[in-house]
Formats: sequence, structure tokens, C-alpha cells
Amino acid sequence: MTHTILTILTLLAGVLVVYHHLGYPLLLKWLAGRRPETAPVALPRRAYRPAAADAERPVVAIVIPAYNEEDHVEDKLRNLAMLDYPSDRLRVVLACDGCTDATAERAWRVAREPECQDLSLQILEFRQNRGKVAVLNHVIPNIDCDLLALSDVSALVSVDALLVAADCFQDPKVGVLTGSYRLFGSYYPQAGHQSGESLYWQYQSEIKRQEGVLGSTMGVHGAFYMIRRDLFEPLDLDVINDDFMLPMRIVARGYRALYEPRILALELESAGLDLDRSRRRRIAAGNMQQLVRLGALLRPSLRGVAFVFASGKALRALMPFLLLLLLGGSAVLAVHSRVFLALFLVQAVVYLTAFVVQRIGPARVVWPLQALHYLVQGHLVGLVGSVRYLLGLERGRWRRANLALATPAPETPGT
Repeated sequence: MTHTILTILTLLAGVLVVYHHLGYPLLLKWLAGRRPETAPVALPRRAYRPAAADAERPVVAIVIPAYNEEDHVEDKLRNLAMLDYPSDRLRVVLACDGCTDATAERAWRVAREPECQDLSLQILEFRQNRGKVAVLNHVIPNIDCDLLALSDVSALVSVDALLVAADCFQDPKVGVLTGSYRLFGSYYPQAGHQSGESLYWQYQSEIKRQEGVLGSTMGVHGAFYMIRRDLFEPLDLDVINDDFMLPMRIVARGYRALYEPRILALELESAGLDLDRSRRRRIAAGNMQQLVRLGALLRPSLRGVAFVFASGKALRALMPFLLLLLLGGSAVLAVHSRVFLALFLVQAVVYLTAFVVQRIGPARVVWPLQALHYLVQGHLVGLVGSVRYLLGLERGRWRRANLALATPAPETPGT
């Protein structure tokens, strides 16, 4: 009886592993191909010239939470000053969350530069570090706008992003909008350790496009995304992946999350292997939290949304445990079955190959091995992150801090 149960569980784990990695992407591509995509709206041609239509464009506020971002804050603000959008319809709020470096000082300095004089910039300096979610909950309710954009300091945005977004939000069913995410370092061969990550984000971009065709893109990237301001609801302070929880709660209310590849967010920060592992571990903990708290997305009435959430996000959170079950089960059953022996050997070769690549260095091997290493390492880090969440060790802040509210600094003179 025990042998039968183990056999069933191992086979079920194997089917789900294959489905998540191969079956779901192929099925998603086939289903998306059967549904005609909405023809993209012609790119707006404002070309920085004021027009009568400017008065009809929605008011956009870009909120940028920041914690010790002195290396990128100047480039970020100059980038936002170059966005092709009416200056009287754009607000920028930089919220410095208890920074201990020169983030705020450099932001004040850039604000006085001639090219940034027309940027309606507000710099808030909080004395205590409270965490990103606490900052968003405190800042956003005080902002009056039509569309709200959330962006990382280290990500540059394409100059026509807001014009494209304004057109996309003309559809009242669209509640969330995200764009394409690219790594600046991935364009250079010497950044070999990022090749696996770059391939992963290219794959994810295509998945998001196909999910959008079926009903809603499942998740956004925090580098840059937008929502309707009136759909914002404060988040629980222990939320880990706010850039998933916030937009997906909007999707659960019946709105669409749209993927727009013409909007580009370019990541400047170079993520070394240690930083990448830490970030992915935190994302994995967030995936487990999302599975627990966003069960409403599995409602059959949501159809395509429920399908992509179950097949993508839900299985991704469970995947490390399914892989462990598959490996352990096939190892035990290999004693009595050649099929399970072969299955165990295949897994052993995959994991051994990933280990060898790790020892050699991902930058020194061909890209298929880099991709294999990145995938295996991702599941290993995912296991650690999920277990940390289940044990209550992963918290939804970028560091522990006092929850006392800080007093905002005055606005930049002349803005």
C-alpha cells in the first residue's frame, strides 16, 4: 500500500514538473495564438511639443520608494525629466525611507539642474526606515492623480512610456499596466553571470504577453508599472512581493493587467550572483505568501486568470517541494523499477551538471548550460525562500525598522 501511494505521488510530482516547465508554456502559446490580439494603438507623436490634447491627458504621479540609492538617483530623476509628457500633468514623488547615504542630497542637487526645472518633484525624507510597503501606504493616499506609476530608482524608463500608457488606460477594463524589463548589463559579454538572468527575463516577457491575451498578465515587475489611482488599497505591512500583491488584488476585482512591450524599463543595477540569489530567495518567499493570500485568483469564474495563476504562480511556489518529492520518490522506487531508476539518473545528471557549472563559473560555459544552472539554482533558492516564509523568518521589509512615522521634508524650491 505504501509503495503504491509513493508511486502515485512520485508520478504526480513528475507530471506537474513537466507540465509547469514544458506543458504550460506550450499550452499557453497555443491558447494565446487562437485568440486575436488587440491591434496596438499607434504610437503617440507628441515630440515634446505642447498640444491641445495635453489638457485631456490623465494626471500621472510616479512614486519612487528609495533606500540608500545614491548611485542611481541622479540618473533616475534626469530620466524622468526627459519623459515626453505634459509637465503640468506629471508629478514625481521620491520617498527616501530612512536613507543613511546621500540619496536625498543628490536628489535635491539634481532638482536644481536646468534640465529638471520643469519636473514637478517632491522629495520626502523619512527619518526612520520603515520598509517599502509602509512608505507606499503612507504616501499614496495623499496623492491626487488619475494614474499611479511605481518605479525603482535603478530603472530607466522609455521616454514615451507615459504617452503609451495613457492610451492603454482608455480601456476602462485595464486596471494595471506593465512593460518590458531589460537588464543593462546583459548587453555586454563581460557580464557573463547575468546571461542566465537575461534569458529568464526574455522568457518571462513572452509569457506575460501570452497571459495578457488570455485575460491578464500574471504579475508585474517593480522596475516600472502603473495602476489606476482609485484602485489602490493599503497593503498589509508584512507583504513581501508588493509588486505582485498590489496589482493582483486589482485583477481579483475583475480588472485586466495588460502587458505593453513598447514600454521599456532598463535596469541599471548590476546584480552579482550573491545579490541575485538573495533577491530570488525573497521572491520565492513572496510566491508562497501569494499562494496563501490570493486564493481568490483561483475562482473558476475568472477563467483565464485562474488558469494562468494556477499553472504559473501557484505551481512555481510548490515546485521546489515537488522536485524534492520526485527525486526522493524515484530514488526509493529505483530499487524495484528500471523506469524510476532511469528517472532518478536523469535528475542526478541535471543536478550534477548544475553543480559543475557552479564550480566552473556560469560565465565560462555555453548559454544552454548557463540557463540550466540558473533554473536549478532558482529552484534551490526557491526552496530556501519558501521554507523561510513558512517558518516566519521572511519579513516584508527591506530591513527591520521602527514603525514611527517620519515628518516629510519640504518640497523642492520652485517645484
